[in-house]
Amino acid sequence: MSDEKLSTQEIARRARQASFALAASSAQARDSALLAVADALQDGKEAIFAANAQDLEAAKAEGLSAPALKRLKFDQGKLDDVCAGLRALAQMEDPIGHEQLRTELAEGLILSRVSCPIGVVGVIFESRPDALVQIAGLCLKSGNAVLLKGGREAMRSNRALFDVMKQASEAAGVPEGWAGLLTTREEVGAMLAMDEYIDLIIPRGSNSFVRYIMDNSRIPVLGHSDGVCHVYLDAACDVRMAARVTVDAKTQYPAACNAAETLLVHKDAAAQALPAVAGALHVAGVKMKADARAQALMPGIPCESATEADWKAEYLDNVIAIRIVDSLDEAIAHINRYGSHHTDCIITEDEQAAQRFFALVDSAGVYQNCSTRFADGYRYGFGAEVGISTGKLHARGPMGLTGLCSYKYILRGHGDIVADFAGKKRAFTHKKLI
Repeated sequence: MSDEKLSTQEIARRARQASFALAASSAQARDSALLAVADALQDGKEAIFAANAQDLEAAKAEGLSAPALKRLKFDQGKLDDVCAGLRALAQMEDPIGHEQLRTELAEGLILSRVSCPIGVVGVIFESRPDALVQIAGLCLKSGNAVLLKGGREAMRSNRALFDVMKQASEAAGVPEGWAGLLTTREEVGAMLAMDEYIDLIIPRGSNSFVRYIMDNSRIPVLGHSDGVCHVYLDAACDVRMAARVTVDAKTQYPAACNAAETLLVHKDAAAQALPAVAGALHVAGVKMKADARAQALMPGIPCESATEADWKAEYLDNVIAIRIVDSLDEAIAHINRYGSHHTDCIITEDEQAAQRFFALVDSAGVYQNCSTRFADGYRYGFGAEVGISTGKLHARGPMGLTGLCSYKYILRGHGDIVADFAGKKRAFTHKKLI
């Protein structure tokens, strides 16, 4: 039966039931299903592309921005990428059943801690159809059932992709109902009340959106919010490296949450580094907004005056804010105040400065001499990601397979009872075995 004919509660209930069987399924069964889905997506691409074309046409008519349209488009290149991602997931080690700890509590009484799926995960994500495939694939590999709610603009694309994935995975033996698709705001509201069936909500979007989800649900929420990322050019930066890294961090894919939005420049490096870096950004088509000190060092380069709002802005476009700082500590303070705790980079040849930056910047990803665009589950070797957590519990940064797992304690005994220990007949050994 299509999810369109089921209530949100029934979709969630079925996912809950499927999650028990999925958690006990073999790695081989889940990997075979991932490969079957990849093949089915390629076979069904014409219907998927047609649905996406309809979404794009409607979005253009509504005046959707160019960066958002780029995220919405699902073409052969993106299809090839998501299918390659599914096949890569199938080759990865099974995250379920890993023994993380083994302790002898007493002679013959052995405690183990073993990884297991979270259960049922609800993911609310932006209008990016490839995200649906990546998220569903990660959940399947990690043995989790999933409820998926994409952006309204991608509704037809998501439906086409979901229908192919559901049919192919269930035909391959995955428990029926393991994945559900929600399409309306009303369904999201209903999902937030279903703590009986859902174990975790992962919202991807603005801070205000994530806060709304947290305020309106008893279900634990792991937020993927704004990506206000920084590149800081330290006093000891290499100018050529600074230009290369900054341009990549800003322009390689400006609509991504890990694209740099603010450039900070130490005053002692500014006279030499800023004209070179700003010039490279200008050539790359980036619009700049800068404070007065930075503007004075950029003669001939078009630039607007930055306001307080620019330090907090997630442009998701070829726009960057630029500020001169007097010290490394001022740069760190700026990042911790205005950033979103996502990913921030220092360009420096001074290892002591880098270590201080690592220690004091309160972000999920803290980099030295490399683009913020590396903050990605695939690039980290996680296969993909359901999101990038800017919080600290229970997962942080790109949330891949291990982030979708919890653990359980398994205790094996031989008729052991606590009374023997309370009565001093037996003593705990607490011997670490692994």
